[in-house]
Amino acid sequence: MTPLIDPFETSPGTGAAIRDVLIVDDSRLQRRLLASLLGQWGFAVREADSGAAALELCAERPPDLVLSDWMMPGMDGLDFCRAFRELAQEDYGYFILLTSKGEKEEIARGLDAGADDFLTKPVNADELRARIEAGERILRMGRELSQKNRVIRATLDELQTLYDSIDRDLVEAQKLQQSLVSERHKDFGAGEASLFLRSSGRVGGDLVGVFEASPTRVGLYSIDVSGHGISSALMTARLAGYLSASAPDQNVALERDGKGGYVMRAPSETVAMLNALFLDELETEHYFTMALADVDLASGRVQIAQAGHPHPIVQRRSGACEIVGGGGLPVGLIEAADFQQFEVTLGPGDRLMIHSDGIVECAGPDGRLLGDDGLAHILSALKQTRALACLESIAWKMTEFAGTDRFHDDVSAVMFEFKDWCMVV
Repeated sequence: MTPLIDPFETSPGTGAAIRDVLIVDDSRLQRRLLASLLGQWGFAVREADSGAAALELCAERPPDLVLSDWMMPGMDGLDFCRAFRELAQEDYGYFILLTSKGEKEEIARGLDAGADDFLTKPVNADELRARIEAGERILRMGRELSQKNRVIRATLDELQTLYDSIDRDLVEAQKLQQSLVSERHKDFGAGEASLFLRSSGRVGGDLVGVFEASPTRVGLYSIDVSGHGISSALMTARLAGYLSASAPDQNVALERDGKGGYVMRAPSETVAMLNALFLDELETEHYFTMALADVDLASGRVQIAQAGHPHPIVQRRSGACEIVGGGGLPVGLIEAADFQQFEVTLGPGDRLMIHSDGIVECAGPDGRLLGDDGLAHILSALKQTRALACLESIAWKMTEFAGTDRFHDDVSAVMFEFKDWCMVV
């Protein structure tokens, strides 16, 4: 049978929690007795004849274990224990008070001062070994926890560094996405268009835009890509290229007129083309909703294709609001889907607003949604507020309704207003 090895008959291993012991006692004889015993068990022992001298040794090298007499001249064991606990130490030091006191009140005072355990003088060797073993277990668990905490802190530091790097990239991505809506207001003579875009995070899946097809025709669009974040934002950037205002030859809503210029395709035809492009060319789980409008500046006639997007809203010069549209399928879900369009007519002073569901699905503290009626109510209250100021005021009214300025979804809108003096026929 293999004999049991007494851990105190050899030097503590490299993984031992207690290796360095400090004995503090004004009695040289008591120090010698304890030091001899501990030395036999393989511990490195230091001695101090007072609390002040012990503190100097602790400052040089904090001990793993302190055996301190309670009753000493000058700084007694309680005062020394308090001072020891105030020292900055990487690892916890185990503190045993040596005392002849056994009353509960005295033990409570010792615990309050920071002592971990007590030994009654004269010290019994077996009891001392048992107390050290208990301290060894506690210190080992504490140091294992400290090591794990250090690993966690190091990991958190690495994650914070990574997060900061990602956040810097997202800030730049946010600037780039906002640049897709570089012109927030554009005047077309008979009418003017205003754009508003606010992502719920750094970047989002909403996009609004306006482009000029000819001197009398203007295209408006509002897009909401499924999901949030970077992948949705990348998709909006791709879609912005398909509906470019600066590169008409790349704009799928336009086609050559044979005279060197461009004319608008029917909005439903354009949406069908985007559906085919999305399914054929892009390998993605995303889809998007959109509303695309063709505005005739000369007649006030507006043709709109609505593909799963919230209902556009028409506000008449009088302030009265009309919810228009029939819904339709989102883009990028079904091959050869049929997209319909409808028509409205705007007169002088009338305006059309196309928006994402972040507006009508804005929730109040009670969970109630703003909805189409709530948006119509806001617009009625803002009938004298025009252009971009009106869109910004809508966002402000939404914060009042929601009780917060942090929306759970992206918020975007494009508003087209015919001027009061325009000659719509």
